[in-house]
Amino acid sequence: MTDLPPLRVALVGNPNCGKTAIFNQLTGSRQKVANYAGVTVERKAGRLVTPAGRRVQVIDLPGTYSLAATSPDEAVTRDVCRGVYKGEPAPDLLVSVVAATNLRLHLRFMLELRQLGRPMIVVLNMIDAIRKQGLTIDIPRLQAELGVPVVSAVGIKRGGCQNILAALDAPAPTPPTPLPEGTDLHAEVRRLLALCVARTTERTQLFEDKLDRWVLHPVWGMLILFVLLFIMFQAVFSWAQPFMDMLDNGMKSLGDHVGALLPDGVLRSLVVDGIIAGAGTVIVFLPQILILFLWILALEESGYLPRAAFMLDKLMASAGLSGRSFIPLLSSFACAVPGIMSTRTIQNPRDRMVTIMIAPLMTCSARLPVYALLIGAFIPARHIAGLFNLQGLVLFGLYAAGILSALVVARVLKRRATTDEHPLLLELPNYRLPGLQSLSIELWQRARIFLSRVGTIIVTLSVLMWALSSFPAPPAGATGPAIDYSLAGRIGHLMLPFFQFIGFNWQICVALIPGLAAREVAVSALATVYSVGASEADAASQLAPLLSAQWSLATAFSLLAWYVYAPQCFSTLAVIRRETGSWRLVWISTAYLFGMAYAASFLAYHITRLISG
Repeated sequence: MTDLPPLRVALVGNPNCGKTAIFNQLTGSRQKVANYAGVTVERKAGRLVTPAGRRVQVIDLPGTYSLAATSPDEAVTRDVCRGVYKGEPAPDLLVSVVAATNLRLHLRFMLELRQLGRPMIVVLNMIDAIRKQGLTIDIPRLQAELGVPVVSAVGIKRGGCQNILAALDAPAPTPPTPLPEGTDLHAEVRRLLALCVARTTERTQLFEDKLDRWVLHPVWGMLILFVLLFIMFQAVFSWAQPFMDMLDNGMKSLGDHVGALLPDGVLRSLVVDGIIAGAGTVIVFLPQILILFLWILALEESGYLPRAAFMLDKLMASAGLSGRSFIPLLSSFACAVPGIMSTRTIQNPRDRMVTIMIAPLMTCSARLPVYALLIGAFIPARHIAGLFNLQGLVLFGLYAAGILSALVVARVLKRRATTDEHPLLLELPNYRLPGLQSLSIELWQRARIFLSRVGTIIVTLSVLMWALSSFPAPPAGATGPAIDYSLAGRIGHLMLPFFQFIGFNWQICVALIPGLAAREVAVSALATVYSVGASEADAASQLAPLLSAQWSLATAFSLLAWYVYAPQCFSTLAVIRRETGSWRLVWISTAYLFGMAYAASFLAYHITRLISG
């Protein structure tokens, strides 16, 4: 055992400095993700034990360019670093992560942190990349000039954080003496660069430069972006299917095994039809959701996303936005909630408001279970031209419909706005191979969040749907299906007059209600309704053929169109309220999205009926 006291460390730095990769490598799977009290800013904390046996708690603070906060994220970082955030103990040590490849920008923020006069160390991350640029950094000289320990790291490589661990085992550094008030930090950065950075070889054209000639090309760059997104949606179906089959068979076997142990009756129906079938019909889509997250995380860690934002700046300008809206909108493909929260980086208030309003039109991962169910039931699994999966093409079309609609809505919302020009300024980080450890940790966190939803919200609502579908029992002598006499049947029939014009039946109407809490619950709700009505215990595997046998193609297309637009997620509406502080914008968002959903479903239903005869 060590006599060193426990240490509380705050990791802080600019965006794109590699801070999160270092956090993942230091803490591994020993992480917790939550929100700071009173705000929607994400709080990531982890634990580690150093080689000397010291216990360390690490807080990964939101990336920021300055302590002069202009957003809630930056305000949290500022207050935690100062030790004044309510309910958050002051860190014992600040670890300022600096990208060695962009010292001119990142050193300035490090100097702001140094001015706080708190114990700190500086981590020069990506030190391997600086050598490829023909440069060297005199680390001992930089350490002497700053008056704080300076260590090097390669955050994405296993063992690349050994110097950080050694620094954490060392005695606590002395708080640095702040620079005189009024010191020009930009001038100080130039002085440090002149003293501590030297060129050892002539800079040759790097691989990144050559790659950027293609990636940022106005024609080839757009083609590359389109191909990457197209392959991403193809992969969601093609790569996931074997894993989905395994999960489906596993849940079916579980249902059969548990059903054989329980006697016929209400308890057996609750466990098999309510809990196992309800959870199973959603769990089976976990591979598709993780593959979508894998692509987004890999594109982000590789350094490609800022370049995609730059490429799309002109296209976004056609909708009255800037490329800065691209990353929040792309994040909304995973979930609209963090996508809306990430709009804080958009400085123009009008751009930020419009981006928030159109973020729900991005097809979030919660829609995937519904899309996958209907596409699998109604679209044949065949290939076009021997290359493209037809189901993947339909999925790509649904995503494209949401994107194009978002651009149109943004244009309409900004048609009265002043056309003030504001150039897009983005830091383009070096290309990096995504770290397998970091990707694995991030995917595991997403899987854990999804499974926790299955274990809480989805199972709870599935049990509620089972109860609504099972009670009251049909009266003596009833001739119709039992579910017609249940509460679910009555609710569905009450909603039917409004939704029958878009081809919905009463079972769909019932499934829309729990979908307000979480979109993917609509699948388990349909499974519950149809398993009760059709006396199928293995609803997870029987739902798709049931739907294809009982629904028309027009009804399936109508429901797909509905899910492209309908804001069936209370969490999204709640975060709109929290981020904008306006109930008016919440009601406007709800009204226009429901209006678009009904109109799109109406057109999809009647056009399909007309074409199919």
